[in-house]
Amino acid sequence: MKEWRIKKTADKDKINELSKILNIDKTLANLLLQRGIDNFDKAKKFFRANLNDLYDPFLMKDMDIAVERINKAIKNNEKVLIYGDYDVDGTTSVAIMFTFLKDYLPNIDFYIPDRYNEGYGISYKSIEYADTNKFNLVIALDCGIKAIEKINLANKKQIDYIICDHHNPGNEIPKAIAVLDPKRKDCNYPFKDLSGAGVGFKLLQALSIKNNYNKNKLFELLDLVTISIASDIVPIVDENRILASYGLKIINTNPRQGIKSIIKTSGLSKKNIIISDIVFKIGPRINAAGRIKDAKDSVNVLISDNVNDAEKFANIINEHNKNRQDLDKDITKQALDLINNNLELQNRKTTILYNESWSKGVIGIVASRLMEHYYRPTIIFTKSNNILTGSARSVQGFDLYDALDKCSHLFVSFGGHKYAAGVSIKPEDFDEFNDTFEKVVSETITNDNLIQKIDVDSVIDFDEITPSFFNILKQLCPFGPENMTPVFVSRNVTDNGYSKLVGADKTHLKLSIFQKSNNKIMDGIAFGMGKYLDDIKKNNNFDICFNIEENNFMNRKTLQLMVRDIKINNA
Repeated sequence: MKEWRIKKTADKDKINELSKILNIDKTLANLLLQRGIDNFDKAKKFFRANLNDLYDPFLMKDMDIAVERINKAIKNNEKVLIYGDYDVDGTTSVAIMFTFLKDYLPNIDFYIPDRYNEGYGISYKSIEYADTNKFNLVIALDCGIKAIEKINLANKKQIDYIICDHHNPGNEIPKAIAVLDPKRKDCNYPFKDLSGAGVGFKLLQALSIKNNYNKNKLFELLDLVTISIASDIVPIVDENRILASYGLKIINTNPRQGIKSIIKTSGLSKKNIIISDIVFKIGPRINAAGRIKDAKDSVNVLISDNVNDAEKFANIINEHNKNRQDLDKDITKQALDLINNNLELQNRKTTILYNESWSKGVIGIVASRLMEHYYRPTIIFTKSNNILTGSARSVQGFDLYDALDKCSHLFVSFGGHKYAAGVSIKPEDFDEFNDTFEKVVSETITNDNLIQKIDVDSVIDFDEITPSFFNILKQLCPFGPENMTPVFVSRNVTDNGYSKLVGADKTHLKLSIFQKSNNKIMDGIAFGMGKYLDDIKKNNNFDICFNIEENNFMNRKTLQLMVRDIKINNA
């Protein structure tokens, strides 16, 4: 059972005032006030994102040093290696940096570590590669903030590193030539939640200011920055909102050739692309190359300006994505079967599973699926190079990173965020870690943390859902963490006789419903909720929790409800 947490309605006088100033519906005024937008100027800044409002990149610690070092490389025609992680954030970061710098650095190349043989972060193998191939400078993106020993080795080999990361640093900062990370305690940069690609973009912004480069060349990269922002699930507020707003315009009007090819294979060619399309369609394809085979394929499609090359690589990563989906489905079923057949596993506060045959490339996805299913902190392990590698996911309100930190004496390495992390341990330490993590979580997690919640913005009636209401609602985009798609609840709705099961396996519910208070009929789709059909057909009143979306069928646009949950009101 999910808990609906209806947000407190803003002060009535403030709602009336903002509604009058902006000439909008009171429900919409309340939505803005809930987001901290309480006057005309804030509303203008929110609705009209402006690139002139981006922060000065030189506010970031070490930025001046990083720019000076790149300019030295340009002046001396040095060999420069662009290095990035194998996920979406890493590969888009590399594509951004490589695309921009290749016009100024003819001896430039990129390197993506192999997920299976090198693992996450700066690898020893890559340092040897840089040394053997005489690269003077490596720009590491979306990783490196904890690479203390590896940077020490690079320094001995006289290879300079500029680190652009956005993950939490440890107690020690690597001794690289420059370390850009807004989460550094000694960094005064005003916005802490940039993606890895966002940090790389700020470096290029600083370089452009210093060298008086054409700003348009820089801003053309915002389609790639936006894909990283969406896929890495960083808050879409403040600077990220500005970057994503402009990036979405590029994606929808003039995307680079590689992104255009991915859009085509994703079936999004005729759609106005929003953040959720990137999260669920574009991002997984870019991610799949590194999960299944070689993330260089993803970089190659993103940097391609030739139609044939772009389509070739887009088709390759699309095939990787199909393979990833098959693996993900099979491993998730195996994992669910393990828990369903083991009472002890069912009664724990955590889910920790290990199978050495599971693909390292999809254990993060499986962890997410199991976390949603059992709603508790989850870690899925497999074996890679005689080390157990785990991908961890957490529930809302529980700090996974902090819990893992309490077990850090058992790790070969670990890193991540509050809700997602990666760990590696020796096989002989698995049982101890299993017990320790369960103990730490049991002692700190609350019963409230273990209840899945839906945050509801407002209770509304069907007759409020009009095209003009939706048109203003759309202007709250781009939606994402800290500016989520508005969620509504409508009470006492009834089937009008036309609701039915749909989908190949008849597990989804196509709703046609109305409220007796206003008799307005609304259509809705409720994925995976076919179990409610019998109760709905008994003419029971029920409450629904939903987002509002536009359905475009045969060039006819209508509003429909994307149902998040249903509660039957038993008579």
